[in-house]
Amino acid sequence: MQKYSLNVLMAAVAVLLLVMAQFKIIDNYIQAVIMYVGINIMMSTSLNLVNGNMGEFTCGHAAFMCVGAYVSSILSVLFFGNKFGDPIFPASMAVVVFPVIVLLGGAVAALSSILVALPSFKTRDDYLAIITIAVNYMVISAIENMDWIGGSRGFQGMKDTVWAMRDTLSAPWMLLWVILFTAFTIWVIRRFITSTYGKGVNAVCQDEVAAEIMSVNTNKIKTVNFMISAGLAGCAGGLFAHIVGYVNPQSFNILKSTEAMVMVYLGGMGSLSGAIISAVLFTGLMEVLRSAGVIKWVIIPLMLVLIMQFRPEGLLGNKELSDVFPKLKKFYTFK
Repeated sequence: MQKYSLNVLMAAVAVLLLVMAQFKIIDNYIQAVIMYVGINIMMSTSLNLVNGNMGEFTCGHAAFMCVGAYVSSILSVLFFGNKFGDPIFPASMAVVVFPVIVLLGGAVAALSSILVALPSFKTRDDYLAIITIAVNYMVISAIENMDWIGGSRGFQGMKDTVWAMRDTLSAPWMLLWVILFTAFTIWVIRRFITSTYGKGVNAVCQDEVAAEIMSVNTNKIKTVNFMISAGLAGCAGGLFAHIVGYVNPQSFNILKSTEAMVMVYLGGMGSLSGAIISAVLFTGLMEVLRSAGVIKWVIIPLMLVLIMQFRPEGLLGNKELSDVFPKLKKFYTFK
């Protein structure tokens, strides 16, 4: 029982946050910051699967967040809004249908990741980085030329679904869903990296040629890894769209991808604990720099440069928190 005590503690913290939000003990701003922490954890841990565990170098992770955000938004408006005509479902169904909407956005993002997975079979390092940047721009340009979803003006109407959930039962629904999907993301990644596929991913990271000699299907491993990473980023995008209530293609440009990379490299390549810790620290820094305006877009890339120069292994390197503090192992397990 002791090894699960951390899970129990985290569940208790989540329940406490929901109760405090329900009774207005924490205001909307604090709730928003907590939700952005969850979104950033999903982005950093999912990108860490590729850049950390597999040892590839992708720079366009925000493209999959964009796909998930737009697909979820369109489905949300179609099911519960009036933008495309009468809503398909009654408002009372919003609580049940909403997680399906987010998961469908993640599924489409996962399928779109094949655009990156296929070229990655024959490219690595700088060449793969260029391909992923190109994919990021391709996705943004394609959406900007789709007038039926607002084009460069953006898309809105997703709040109808959030209001439908609140009308059904007054509760901090978006905070609840962000907490649940963040926990789901961590659970999926932990299960994956300890599975047979996860060991194959680590083998590709160490030496792809040697992995092939040892009968590892590297192409399949890369595809599965990319799809899981992109799918989780797509779910993060769907949640982000419903928190803000508005999406614009430029919200998911190369700067957004840079944010995800900063979090991954700050936490440590291949470290799930490091990705989570860095996401919390980075979100706090973003809030501190909110009043800095454009200057923060100088500071964020500068952080990436400084990390690469003085601490290239990140806060935890490729270790987990329990490796740095062995006594923590009795409180939780990755198995």
